[in-house]
Amino acid sequence: MTDTKTTNTSRRNFIKTGAVGTAAAVAAVPYVGKAQTVLKVQAAWGGGIFLEFAQDYVNKVNKMSGGSLTIDLLAVNAVVKTAEMQTAVHKGVLDGAHLVTAYWYSKSPTASLFGTGPCFGWNANQLLGWIKYGGGEELYYELMDALKLDIVGFFNSPMPAQPLGWFKEEITDASQMQGLKYRTVGLAADVLQEMGMSVVQLPGGEIQPAMKSGLIDAAEFNNPTSDKDFGMQDVSKDYHLASFHQSQESFEIIFNKGLFNKLPEEHQAILEYASEAASTDMSWKYQDRYSNDLIALETDHGVKVHRTPDAVMDAQLAAWDIVADRIAAEDEFFAKVLESQKAWAKRVVRYELLNAPNYQGAYEHYFGSL
Repeated sequence: MTDTKTTNTSRRNFIKTGAVGTAAAVAAVPYVGKAQTVLKVQAAWGGGIFLEFAQDYVNKVNKMSGGSLTIDLLAVNAVVKTAEMQTAVHKGVLDGAHLVTAYWYSKSPTASLFGTGPCFGWNANQLLGWIKYGGGEELYYELMDALKLDIVGFFNSPMPAQPLGWFKEEITDASQMQGLKYRTVGLAADVLQEMGMSVVQLPGGEIQPAMKSGLIDAAEFNNPTSDKDFGMQDVSKDYHLASFHQSQESFEIIFNKGLFNKLPEEHQAILEYASEAASTDMSWKYQDRYSNDLIALETDHGVKVHRTPDAVMDAQLAAWDIVADRIAAEDEFFAKVLESQKAWAKRVVRYELLNAPNYQGAYEHYFGSL
C-alpha cells in the first residue's frame, strides 16, 4: 500500500527542485538576440518636412522590427546625386531610396504617370488607390522589367495638389505666363512649356537662390511648409495656390530587389506595412503643418495668397491633352498606363464627386468667404 502523504511530499519536492534546476539551466544559457539587419537608404531631401516624412517611415520600420531590422537614413547626395539614386539602388550601391518618380523621369516619361501625370479630376489618394487596387502596381513592375531595373517599390503619402507657385506679380490670366522662366519637374515641364513658359528643372534647394539671382522668374516646389523653409517669401510676395500641373503625387520608397527577396518574410512585411502607416500619418501631419505655415507666410511675411484663376487651369488642361496625346502616340506603354488611369478615375472620381457635399459652402457658412 502506498503512503499517500509521502508520495505528495515527494512530488512537491520534485516540482520545487525541478523548477529551480530548470531556471538554473536557463540562466546558464547565454541570451542570443536576433541578428540585426541594417539597410542604407538615401533620401532625396536635404532637410525640411520631406526629410521629416522620410524619417517618420524609418522610425516606424525600426520600432515595428524591435531592432532586428533598422534603416540608416542618409540625406540628399550622401552617396550619389538625386538623379542617380534609382540606378544606385538597382546596382546595390544603396539598399534603398526615398524619392518621387519625377526624379527618374528621364529614363521613361511613363514614370511621371505614377506621380505627376494628367489630372482626371482625381487627387493623390485616388492615385494611390489606382496603384494598389486599380492595376497600377502591376504596370509599375512591368515598367521596371522593361527598364531592366532590379527594384521593389512602395508608394505612400498622398500629397495635396501642388501650388502654381511664386511669381513677381499676381497672375490673373494665362497670357502673363508666356515666356516666364519657371522651375518644375517631370511631365509638368512639358505641359508648362506647351503653355509658353521656359522651364528650368532644378532641385529643391536651388530654387530660391535661382529666383533671387534672376535665373528664373517663377517657381513651384510642393507646399507652404517647404516653400517657407526654402525662404521663397524673401524673393516673392505673390503665392498662387491650386494648379493642375502637379495635382497628384506621392512618395516612392524603393529597395534593391535581390536584397529585399533575401530578407525574412516578416522584414519584407514590415517594410511594406510601415509604408502604409507612414502614408496615413503623413496625410494627417500635413494638415497641421501646411495650414499653419500658410498663415505664417501671410501674417509674418506679408505674402499675398491667391487662388490660381480658372482660365490658367483650363489652359493647363488643354496643354495636358496635347502633351499626353503626343507621348502616347510615340510610346505604347505610356498609352497603356494612361488608359488604365482613365478607367479608374472615370469610375472612382464619379462616385466621389456625386457623393461629396458642398464643403466650401459649409466652410463659408461658419467662417465666411474664402
